[in-house]
Amino acid sequence: MTALVQWILLIGTSFLPPILYTIWIRNTERYHRQQWKSILICFLWGASIAVIAAFILEVLLEIPLYLTFQDDNILPFLVAVVIAPVVEEFTKPLALQLRSVKKGINELEDGLIYGAVAGLGFSATENLLYGQGFISKGLLIFIILIIIRSFGGCLLHASATALTGYGYGKTLMKHTTFLRVLPYFLCAILVHSTYNLLISFSDIGIFSGFFAAMGFVVLMITYVRKKIRSLDKQISNF
Repeated sequence: MTALVQWILLIGTSFLPPILYTIWIRNTERYHRQQWKSILICFLWGASIAVIAAFILEVLLEIPLYLTFQDDNILPFLVAVVIAPVVEEFTKPLALQLRSVKKGINELEDGLIYGAVAGLGFSATENLLYGQGFISKGLLIFIILIIIRSFGGCLLHASATALTGYGYGKTLMKHTTFLRVLPYFLCAILVHSTYNLLISFSDIGIFSGFFAAMGFVVLMITYVRKKIRSLDKQISNF
């Protein structure tokens, strides 16, 4: 396989699933669907600025941990379950403050949609970064691992960030203080941390943790889509 073919395969498998999920989430809303322009801007923020900002913040926060903890097992655990969820769930929903995105939030379900889209953009680039390591292990291993990431990782980022998006949308719609976003932000961190904990928790068995993590994200994305449909239906009744 040539380098060009590898890159085409890598980019295609990394970005196609999140794009399809974006269409799926956006079309969950039947009435007053969001403009594709603002959806695209939100996705691109997640795929670019949010990833870069998260990388910088994670590096800065990891430095004190490297100086404090010498145990090679504790450090990766803290990064996966504490640092990454906090940082990533902070940078992704900042997309909702972009002018073209913010003016599109005029219904309660809109925050859920834009939050999910920002998360999917983030997961696309994350798939690309992880995929570079996967592809060196051989085509079969690459396909298996990228499928897992395209399912678990994408749905995790979408459902977690949707929660913060919902909280932000409520503050805009109800003209409340931004502190009201905090409980939703903490829920997003908890969802992200729980997934990372399950996927890496070998004490209950590697496969048991894996299937628990996959089941968890299915429940979360199902909840998000049901919430979008429920809020959308309320608007349609007026």
